[in-house]
Amino acid sequence: MAIDGRRFWLAVAGLAGASAVTLAASAAHLTDAAARPDIDLAARFLLLHALALLGIAALARPGARWLHLAGGLFVAGCAAFCGGLGLTALVDHGFVPLVPVGGTLLILGWLALVAAALSRRG
Repeated sequence: MAIDGRRFWLAVAGLAGASAVTLAASAAHLTDAAARPDIDLAARFLLLHALALLGIAALARPGARWLHLAGGLFVAGCAAFCGGLGLTALVDHGFVPLVPVGGTLLILGWLALVAAALSRRG
């Protein structure tokens, strides 16, 4: 069964939102207080971008290449930025390099939204 762009981005937004709430709840129960700020930051960024993905779901239509690119960049950026922060805080500092890569992808996602707004095709 094929899934259209709107339903796909809606599902991704829902997963991101659920992950953000799970991350925030986990941070509240951490025994390592030093890890909490990074986990809280990851949860806030993930929730913010879940809302952005919800907007993409509302606007998605066939041929909206910049919009779909923005969504993909948001997903990749959240995985690297939020995942990197979480893994660094909880597991190992070897994941620190993921964080700036993820931040860059998130910035590029927002710039792709600008391009979608300025493009005739979206």
